[in-house]
Amino acid sequence: MTPKKTERSVGRTLGIVAAFCAFACAMGAHAAVPIYNVDVVHTYPHDTAAFTEGLFYLNGFLYESTGLEGHSSIRKVKLETGEVLQKIDIPAQYFGEGIVNWHGHLISLTWKSQVGFVFGLSDFKLQRKFTYTGEGWALTRNDEKIIMSDGTPELRFLDPNTLAETGRIQVTLNGNPVRDVNELEWIKGEIYANVWQTNWILRIDPRSGKVVGLINLAGLLKSSDIVRGQTDVLNGIAYDAKADRIFVTGKNWPKLFEIRLTPTTQQALKTPP
Repeated sequence: MTPKKTERSVGRTLGIVAAFCAFACAMGAHAAVPIYNVDVVHTYPHDTAAFTEGLFYLNGFLYESTGLEGHSSIRKVKLETGEVLQKIDIPAQYFGEGIVNWHGHLISLTWKSQVGFVFGLSDFKLQRKFTYTGEGWALTRNDEKIIMSDGTPELRFLDPNTLAETGRIQVTLNGNPVRDVNELEWIKGEIYANVWQTNWILRIDPRSGKVVGLINLAGLLKSSDIVRGQTDVLNGIAYDAKADRIFVTGKNWPKLFEIRLTPTTQQALKTPP
């Protein structure tokens, strides 16, 4: 069975893709934001039934959340084989979204329900629920705060204990707001973020919200690995801080990739056309 796709606007998505293609691939003497390609270091198996919404790496394992009403789950996954070692299903009325760990807790969002869950990281037992306004898309963290995306150009900062909002920044690329900021990961003092329905990852300054780098993942998943009606968009970033490894995958992708960034001579223009 092919799971239904998300209901977010395709028309809006096409506009975002066109905008990124127009200025992210441009070059010029007055360029500002560097663009990176990637090399694949290693390829791992990924569950093609996993409609990936959230992803993080911890102590040798991947933790992954999946979406769609009636199909949402949170899993602990063996990196090398893709084997699901532990799993909890999210109640069928919820569309599961991003996840993050915080000192023995696993915190998760739902898309439109304005309800989140806190589970035990070791046993996946529900500890409590919490609420927020607007949509929930993704979560990451640094040593002090939890960071949340909601599909808008804004990122929210949450108190990790109360999960109350403490502030926001607006994500901008050369002064222009970037919407549909999706899955998040904290990497070396920056926020990495998928842009929904594109092949781009943003590198975001967490103090200003400015995009300081663009990562181009076009062609990462080969056409021979794409199944029409099943394979969906790039989504999911995880980081192994001890070994300095970055992992990426996508919704219903058959593979998860360890990647290394490679600088290019391209830069995004200060003013998009």
